[in-house]
Parts: sequence; structure tokens; C-alpha cells
Amino acid sequence: MMKKIVALLLSVLCAAILSVTLAACSGEQKTVSYADGTYTGRSSDFKEDESGNGAGYGEVEIEIKDNRITACTFQMYELDGTPKDENYGADLSKENRLKAQKAVQSADKYAALLVRSGSIDGVDAISGATISCSEFKEAVNDALSKAVKD
Repeated sequence: MMKKIVALLLSVLCAAILSVTLAACSGEQKTVSYADGTYTGRSSDFKEDESGNGAGYGEVEIEIKDNRITACTFQMYELDGTPKDENYGADLSKENRLKAQKAVQSADKYAALLVRSGSIDGVDAISGATISCSEFKEAVNDALSKAVKD
């Protein structure tokens, strides 16, 4: 299951490296422009970690105004579409319930970091909520891809 986490993180990293490499190879730095509006994005499904926990996906809604991210919300879901909330992990051991709740509580923090920093590059993983961070970044990149001006 750790392999799945590593694979997800590597796919996000590879996408970032590819975009930087393409910009560098073009000989000019391109600035991406985004259209004003509200955009949603979704991460791919994460099956579970080595302990059988964390399965689900994340969705973001971002607002863009004047080429800036002005608002963001992030919600995590179980694979069946049930929102991960204050009840998430209730059936787990105390240790795993605490981990599950830390992941849920990270959602608002990641969204706030994105708005404050203005870029996904300004969002670092919170210890104990790295799967959530990967889902968040993937969902944000999905939403931003929909906002790019041609």
C-alpha cells in the first residue's frame, strides 16, 4: 500500500517537473493566465495505505479573480461518496481515529495555505496528513487546468 502512496506522490512530482521542463526548453518563461470564475477539481481515487486506511478522493472548489486564487474549499470523500467529517474513522482504533481526524482537519488548512500563498507550490504537507495533501494538490491542478485562458 505504501507503493500506492509513493506512486501518487511521484505522479504529482512528475507532472510538476514536466511543466517546468517544457517551459525551460521553450527558451521563454510563459506566464499562465486564468479566467475569472469558480472551478472544481477532483483527485484520483486513493485505495488505502498499508494499514487499510485513507481510501477516498478529494474535491476542491477554487475562485479566481484577476488571475489570483481568492477562495478555496477542500472536501475529502470515502470511495462511496460519503464525506469525511467529524465521524470519519469512528469505527477505528483510537490511534487510527486520531490520524483520520487529523486528515479531515487538514482540509481547511490546505485550502487556506493555497489562498494565502497564491500557488500550489506554497502548500506543504502537514505531518500525518500527506495523503490528503497529495489529493489536495491533484484536485487543485485539475481545477486550475480548467481555468487556463487559451
